[in-house]
Amino acid sequence: MLTQKLARSLTARRASSPYMRYLNSSCSNGDKVARAFSSKAHNWIPDVSLDTDIVHGGVVPDEKTGAILTPVYMSTTFVQESVDQYLAKGFSYSRTSNPTVKMLEEKVAKIENGYDSICVSTGMAATASCINAFMNAGDHCVITNCSYGGTNRICREQFIPLGMSFSFVDFSDPKNVEEAIQPNTKLIFSESPTNPTLTLADLDAISEIAQRHKILHVCDSTFATPYICRPLDHGCDLTIQSLTKYYDGLNIGTGGALVAKTPELYERIKLVQNMHGNIMSPMTAFLMLQTMKTMGLRIKQQSDSAMQIATFLESHPKVSRAVYPGLASHPQKELADRQHRNGLHGGMLWFDVKGDPIKLMDTIKRPWTLCENLGATESIITACAVMTHANMLREDRMKVGITDGFIRISVGIEDPKDLIRALDDALNGL
Repeated sequence: MLTQKLARSLTARRASSPYMRYLNSSCSNGDKVARAFSSKAHNWIPDVSLDTDIVHGGVVPDEKTGAILTPVYMSTTFVQESVDQYLAKGFSYSRTSNPTVKMLEEKVAKIENGYDSICVSTGMAATASCINAFMNAGDHCVITNCSYGGTNRICREQFIPLGMSFSFVDFSDPKNVEEAIQPNTKLIFSESPTNPTLTLADLDAISEIAQRHKILHVCDSTFATPYICRPLDHGCDLTIQSLTKYYDGLNIGTGGALVAKTPELYERIKLVQNMHGNIMSPMTAFLMLQTMKTMGLRIKQQSDSAMQIATFLESHPKVSRAVYPGLASHPQKELADRQHRNGLHGGMLWFDVKGDPIKLMDTIKRPWTLCENLGATESIITACAVMTHANMLREDRMKVGITDGFIRISVGIEDPKDLIRALDDALNGL
């Protein structure tokens, strides 16, 4: 009798996927999640804006108490009613899924316009999850030649020795992407805007190439955020976000997300996440559910301030070049205006300093902060050659324009006049 019940239970669990009941009960677009219970809390007007979704999207008042914030479920395991009802409530063990983290995953998927997402410990964990999920030994990837330094490093130091191959090419021209495709190409890896050079990829054009060749297209959109550009709206299959940056926005926690466009892609990344144990803590998920509510407000302020600072730097005698997608001088200004929403271009910019960049780092005064994060409310200044991209080969770094005098700044929400005054003082002292 018990053997028969166990067999029935295992058969049901294997019916369509390793996570059949889990997926049916807790995926973002499913009908069985707890949020579907009928109450006034779910009586929404149709077609709310992205600003409203960033505050409320995917989040449900607690069913038992009505608490407006998702509770922090600090529980390793979840009690099952019976073998036959295993996973009936959607949760069994927090490595596989946790209610607090799941709510964040649903919210991220909703505002990125995806089917569902996995939330992991860092942005690099999301990148590693993507490559692990869709590439094997002998497979090839076409990847941007200018990406976050950690992405470049993991491809060179971990995945190439495992038998994968990568073509690092200039994604500013989609023809370069298509010409690099090989018979064994399984993945096209975009980053737009790139970290730190702010080069854009024409996501619609590259997605068309990927679809024509039946290759998956993933885009790291950390610098843009969904408030400025949603890659899935431009034909991409997957989106990577370092949640540490603009989603968190307050220098509180680290996290990453990999967003899937279809149920099949989600099923694959969820399986890989579960096998690797690549998860986010419930407390971090709870905090990010709160901090991301102000993402739209922050990005509007950061974009406006970044434009003022870029304009100032472009005319400063101690600056040889200033780059920001909102400037008329940006070589891809037309693409930036077409691909970025509402005339916003984000809080990231860079400039080449005439003089000693280390002296600039050591003498610049607050409110600028010398550290390695970005996207936060505090304005951050970084010498990329010796900090964020020090792990890149110097030859590779110079090829993509990350010179020794390359200064990346992440604009926060302080008064831009104070930021400009501090920059001016430091530059004039060189």
